[in-house]
Amino acid sequence: MSIEVEVQRIAAAGPNEADIQRWVSAALHAEQRDDAELTVRIVDEDESTELNEQYRHKSGPTNVLSFPFECPPEVELDLLGDLVICAPVVQREAREQGKQEMAHWAHMIVHGTLHLLGYDHLQQDEAEAMERREISIMEELGYTNPYRLEAEQ
Repeated sequence: MSIEVEVQRIAAAGPNEADIQRWVSAALHAEQRDDAELTVRIVDEDESTELNEQYRHKSGPTNVLSFPFECPPEVELDLLGDLVICAPVVQREAREQGKQEMAHWAHMIVHGTLHLLGYDHLQQDEAEAMERREISIMEELGYTNPYRLEAEQ
């Protein structure tokens, strides 16, 4: 069993590497993945904006971008891809949504990791399946449902 997470920081904010590793591992274990490699890059709004515009053709920064690695079928690698998380956006969303900041960070890591595993939320049924998975993983980590505002709980 080997889960390797490389953490790169452009922005100084955000969780420590041990928390990131724990959150990624929880998402992977929930999907019966015990071997995987991925990179988590914590960036500022400038880099997030640039990547969001270049790859999603949307303006401005976003909380998390997922870049799955598409391995040729004849090559065996456990590389899942890269997550790019914008620290200022995650911090701002946590405040605006009345969530604990570390809980929101955990949710963004879990959400992005599930994207690397092939989950999506473009269609209603896909979104519901992905949300159910996220809620379950977050509860296993000791966090509340990330789709409910703190005031509702």
